[in-house]
Amino acid sequence: MAFEDRAASDRGEQFFKELADNAPVMIWRSGPDKLCDWFNKPWLDFVGRTMEQELGNGWAENVHRDDFERCLNIYVTSFDAREPFSMTYRLRRSDGVYREILDNGAPFYRGGVFTGYFGSCIDVTDQQAAEAQLRQAQKMDALGKLTGGIAHDFNNLLQVIGGNLELLAVEIAGDNHLHRRLETALHAVSRGSKLASQMLAFARRQPLSPKVVNLGRLIRDAGDMLRRALGEAIEIETVIAGGLWNTFVDPVQVETALLNLAINARDAMAGSGKLTIEAGNAYLDENYVVRHAEVTPGQYVMIAVSDTGGGIPRDILDKVFDPFFTTKPEGEGTGLGLSMVHGFVKQSGGHIKIYSEVGEGSTVRIYLPRTRQSEDVPDEPGVSRIRRGTETILLVEDDDDVRLTTAEMLEQLGYSVLKAKNADDALIVLNTGIAIDLLFTDIVMPGILRAPELARRAKQLLPALAVLFTSGYADNAISHGGRLGDSINLISKPYTREELGRKIRIVLGTGG
Repeated sequence: MAFEDRAASDRGEQFFKELADNAPVMIWRSGPDKLCDWFNKPWLDFVGRTMEQELGNGWAENVHRDDFERCLNIYVTSFDAREPFSMTYRLRRSDGVYREILDNGAPFYRGGVFTGYFGSCIDVTDQQAAEAQLRQAQKMDALGKLTGGIAHDFNNLLQVIGGNLELLAVEIAGDNHLHRRLETALHAVSRGSKLASQMLAFARRQPLSPKVVNLGRLIRDAGDMLRRALGEAIEIETVIAGGLWNTFVDPVQVETALLNLAINARDAMAGSGKLTIEAGNAYLDENYVVRHAEVTPGQYVMIAVSDTGGGIPRDILDKVFDPFFTTKPEGEGTGLGLSMVHGFVKQSGGHIKIYSEVGEGSTVRIYLPRTRQSEDVPDEPGVSRIRRGTETILLVEDDDDVRLTTAEMLEQLGYSVLKAKNADDALIVLNTGIAIDLLFTDIVMPGILRAPELARRAKQLLPALAVLFTSGYADNAISHGGRLGDSINLISKPYTREELGRKIRIVLGTGG
């Protein structure tokens, strides 16, 4: 009978192993001595090792060294208490890539006698990446909405402050002492505007005006700007690959991103060192995408900005793109520079990656999607001067202070101004038949009728009417994925009188 029982037990053991070898999960077993005495075929195939190599503590060679102590403590503590456990760790796959594994173990009894532990493991790397991507998307959406609301109100306030300071400057012309005070205040308005713009860029809410750009030409043209910003103690080298592809991107935002990266590099090098800017063609393939779930495989134009600074410690490398994160002393940085670059790149359909070793410097690589379109030739810059006109403008603005200030700025520029506090009131004015040359309307206003619909109806009544939008935060009311169409004219708040005058002349088609 004992022989028959053992034979039956052996058959059961064989059946279990055959079943486990065909299971869709990795399975392991340990004896009462805590040592592993068996692994199923999926485990051995995953790690690319033999049963003999894995037995005992051999399996530990596959576990990431940074995870091993933590996992061993969980295993031993649970084993001694005869309790189930669940843990995650990185396990090296046969191709050398570490994957995130969820391991669930439980004590096993036979005939009431404890005989060891069984565990099942599944690869949860892709699931965790998808969940992290979803959490990031939700965080960005919530942050974007919050940032957009703040930016709208903040930029309206800056518009009132800056506009009135400019109006006051006309009244105190000749008083150099008061004029210097005004210049200081206007400089503060400009800094506030830049801060709001950086926040919108990080949250991917910055309206973009993309063009077909050759990044090699843009980088060469930005050389003087970078040298002025970095100083003579920083050596700048540019390496532009031949046959560089074009990309469809907002050139102003690319220049701003380069400047932010260069300034960060200057600070990392303590004001002395070498900055290298490279541009080349790149292909991100399926293997790369496996490790970076947010990336779309395809052809890209790559910009790499490298410095010879002290490098970034590994424990903070993942935080450098977070908003307001900075290693600089308090008061010496907003922590928005890199987050702004990150937001712009993502909004442009690109990818950004940072590589750094302590003592070896850092490299930031930006990948922007390739376009096969021909490069847009940039216009030659005109002479900066305040442009005036005599046309009639319908100003639509719900904020009383902004409406009053902007109307006075327009009148100083020579225009006749009609005012409306919302789109419904504006339609009433338009239906009177008064000759109007330009509709200048805020985008975000209360009421049922939205600014784009107001513009559409206004053009039906006056086909020759020009339209200029403005906003402290445009959201997606007039853009698609943050990109403005070719027919959309927008001036973002806060704007100066000079910027407003020049933009109006451009929209009306009589100069810049």
